Amino acid sequence: MADTMQFDLVSPERRLASMQAESVGIPGTEGEMVAMPGHVPVVSTLRPGYVSVVVGGETTEYLVTGGFAEISAEGVSVLAENALPKSEVTKEVLEEFHRIAEEDAKDAADHHKAAAARRVGDHHDLLIRHGT
Repeated sequence: MADTMQFDLVSPERRLASMQAESVGIPGTEGEMVAMPGHVPVVSTLRPGYVSVVVGGETTEYLVTGGFAEISAEGVSVLAENALPKSEVTKEVLEEFHRIAEEDAKDAADHHKAAAARRVGDHHDLLIRHGT
């Protein structure tokens, strides 16, 4: 088994990462996952949270607001709705994402209300984690 796998992270605005990684932590809607080389194929939707990538023993984090992750034995591709390196995450950015999630929840159809409420809660948790 290989020691690394390909990791790619893209958002509509830009490509944030393309590298060989030892592991990738993913905030899946069904729970946190860690993908490593040789992982079984999985496609997961993402909830708001941090994707953590380990390269050379160092961890880098990227905020995602949702999207999809495709995992295979050879790598992980994350297609994010919005994504930022953790170094670019500010209180104001998190508050704006939280505001948008709240607006979306108000407009959600009845059969989407529960998912929209979870998304608002996830954004609230990110604000708390950030120390705001």
